[in-house]
Amino acid sequence: MNTKKKILFLVTQSEFGGAQRFIYTLIRGMRNISAIHHEVVVAAGPEGDDENGLLSILEKEGINTIHLKYSRRSVNPFFDFLGLIEIYKLIKKEKPDILFLCSTKAGFLGSLAAKFNSKFKIQNAKLIYRIGGWTFNDPWPKWKKKIYFWFEKISAKWKDIIINNAESDRKQAIKSGIKPRERIITIYNGIDVNNLDFFAKQEAGIILNIQPSFIIGTIANLYPSKGLKYLVEAANLAKYKLQNTEYKFVVIGEGRERKKLENLIKKYNLENNFFLVGAIPGAYKYLRAFDIFVLPSLKEGFPWVILEAMAAQVPIIATKVGAISEIIDDGKNGILVEPADFDGLAKAILRLAEDKSLQERLSMEARKTVEARFGLDKMVSEVEKLF
Repeated sequence: MNTKKKILFLVTQSEFGGAQRFIYTLIRGMRNISAIHHEVVVAAGPEGDDENGLLSILEKEGINTIHLKYSRRSVNPFFDFLGLIEIYKLIKKEKPDILFLCSTKAGFLGSLAAKFNSKFKIQNAKLIYRIGGWTFNDPWPKWKKKIYFWFEKISAKWKDIIINNAESDRKQAIKSGIKPRERIITIYNGIDVNNLDFFAKQEAGIILNIQPSFIIGTIANLYPSKGLKYLVEAANLAKYKLQNTEYKFVVIGEGRERKKLENLIKKYNLENNFFLVGAIPGAYKYLRAFDIFVLPSLKEGFPWVILEAMAAQVPIIATKVGAISEIIDDGKNGILVEPADFDGLAKAILRLAEDKSLQERLSMEARKTVEARFGLDKMVSEVEKLF
């Protein structure tokens, strides 16, 4: 990679999640670190396309963006067909050297549209597909998992390179026969630790309108895959041991599971101790409000928020899914529990809440880990080598 390229990033929606965070972080990293400044265009669908969405944020930083009309996260034959045509025309118009696909739906429709462009000798772009956790590992019915698996397996043949952000996902793909034209690799997420601006604990608590207390918190979209109902279940078990402590459970994030979670919180009479505070721009800044950070996910790729919590030196409890087991060394820089095990999660919360020295040791080791292994420079360099 030694010449300037035109790169078209394609993602299903603008609402901020792992894929959007990757695009934003990579583009900013390339701007600040790289010797070559590539021409970058980012296209995303209408879901989450507001002032806090990916496209709006990129536009404020002078990045060229395209607002897609028909891209949707859920499967819809009508919109998916229109979306395919829209992406086909987009590739034909933009003529990118590299088509960088992020997220499952964008990966399938984008690679199919590129295949048609190539077949008709319109544009033959290099296809890079970055997936943050295989969708067929989501907590869905078997039939739905199979559909997404075959989407991935078939479309892999149209892609040049697949990037996983977890080695466990790469190994699963190889074992399952998901094989791109060139290769499948693992590139871990990376952050600029020294550029993160955290609020102090007291300040963050005031802004969140949470009275001084012991806070067990997380930052996550309210999706089924985030396993937040198990955090509510764990809170219900732990409340009897925590009743002599001024404690709060806090979730920063928004999503379609809100009503179900609110009903569960009400069922267990946790309204005064468990709070869904909604989505907040720059949510990572509030991490130091938490005494313990918990990520109870059922499925992950490589969660950015784990790195941010490590950088904030907040002790972590997380589930053994995706790359989390590749980041967290159980008992050394965090605590690992099995997914969907709310009893084990409650025990881990109580163990950590009662042991101040363990909190300090885990948080110090976590900071050392993120500084040594998960820097932004490394991520950007490894991605650019593929160009």
